Amino acid sequence: MERWVGRVALVTGASVGIGAAITRALVRQGMKVVGCARNVQQIEDLKKELKSEKGQLIPIKCDITNEEEILSMFGRIQSELGGVDVCINNAGLAHCAPLLSGSTADWKNMLDVNVLGLCICTREAFQQMQKNKVDDGHIFLINSMSGHRVIPSANGHFYSATKYAVSGLLEGIRNELQQLKSHIRVTAISPGMARTEFEIRNMKSREEGERIYMPNISAWRPPT
Repeated sequence: MERWVGRVALVTGASVGIGAAITRALVRQGMKVVGCARNVQQIEDLKKELKSEKGQLIPIKCDITNEEEILSMFGRIQSELGGVDVCINNAGLAHCAPLLSGSTADWKNMLDVNVLGLCICTREAFQQMQKNKVDDGHIFLINSMSGHRVIPSANGHFYSATKYAVSGLLEGIRNELQQLKSHIRVTAISPGMARTEFEIRNMKSREEGERIYMPNISAWRPPT
């Protein structure tokens, strides 16, 4: 991690869960981390928690479903921090929206966050790295095990389809980077079940969300 000290990382969906854990780790390693989410207050609280650490956290309010907000955020990163070196596409969500009875609005929301938001951030990060001659940059896609197999639960089928899209996007991005002879790297990480706010938001109920985590609760440890 030494070569990344003082350099700039963007983490989308940084307010809770895996995004917050990634943010903590990178700030502690000395990076300047732009943490974005719709609920920026939670990132402000995280900034206070990390104020004595080696790196720095810069909270930015950004709705990943809104392209104008994404472009504005990248403009700030360029003007205030000199551009991004690492982009971690962590933002993602699920709704209980089966393929045969789900809400179109829920489907669109999952596509906007899990696929289009990821693509826009990746495009903008790459173009900013290229403009700034950052040829050792790194783009991460936080995928899911649901991007590799479909579980027998109708509530998760459309979500799984969006994550299969991420698996395909990984190969497409890698192919385009190779064609451009770029040394910028792209990596996808596919977590399994992680005890975060994800299922609580998905089920729109803390009680129902916690029930999903119960079989895994003995193995879970909070991020430090």
